[in-house]
Amino acid sequence: MPTSTSAAVLSASVAMVSFQIGAAFAKQLIPVLGAPGTTALRLGISALLLLIVQRPWRSTPTGASWRWILPYGLSLGAMNAIFYVALARIPLGIAVAIEFVGPLGVAVYASRRRIDYLWVLLAVVGLALLLPIRSGAASLDPLGVACALAAGVGWALYILFGQKAGRAHGPTAATWGLLVAAALVVPLGVIDAGTSLVDPARLPFGIAVAIFSGALPYSLEMIALRGLSTKAFGTLMSFEPAIAAVAGVVLLHEVLTPTHWVAIVCIVAASVGAVMGEQPERLTEQADFQT
Repeated sequence: MPTSTSAAVLSASVAMVSFQIGAAFAKQLIPVLGAPGTTALRLGISALLLLIVQRPWRSTPTGASWRWILPYGLSLGAMNAIFYVALARIPLGIAVAIEFVGPLGVAVYASRRRIDYLWVLLAVVGLALLLPIRSGAASLDPLGVACALAAGVGWALYILFGQKAGRAHGPTAATWGLLVAAALVVPLGVIDAGTSLVDPARLPFGIAVAIFSGALPYSLEMIALRGLSTKAFGTLMSFEPAIAAVAGVVLLHEVLTPTHWVAIVCIVAASVGAVMGEQPERLTEQADFQT
């Protein structure tokens, strides 16, 4: 049954809010479990949920498919782990805005229009306002900013490898990629956090992170994609840094300066402009299992 445009927009909007609620839960777990432990809970529980729901063993990848699924999963795991390190050191909205440079770069690379130089310039202005290279940005932790940039690189690789994996193995490539990511980060999380991962007082937060940052928004995005063009969907997703900033202020009581808000607006505007010229098949690859 087709999805109405209004229902699709609502689904996409709720999915973006859900991602940031999950990130807010994660940020509260990080001081206790560390970034590796929090990432392990997020991806480990998400992988278990998908194993139960999708039963991916019914479509085992071939050798040719693994060529792309492995780097896809590794980039997914690394992206999440590095992003959580950034989240521990800088505000949520700023971390997401900086990380968004990754998919923005992919979009600009795919489009190659002259006007894309304007979007690159806007993104550079936004980054210049956020990076700790000026006195006004000195309050931002340099390691946190560097990790957010690294997570953006991971997101770009995740998109590129995800395209290849999806073409090689079809819809269940995302599930197999998540399983690879979980196999990478769960042992690191266990080594770092130990039995704290299964502490009854903390496990519910881990389940909340997995649901709000994985199962729920992923399902909602599938509904949205049935009622929206990929360009419209990608444009909506470009507002995620702004939603993350609001979530950080409301849920985590983070404080952003006017300069931070201007920087976030610049990056959102650059993302919207770049996505408007992006190839449709590239847009859907940006949706699955975001940080």
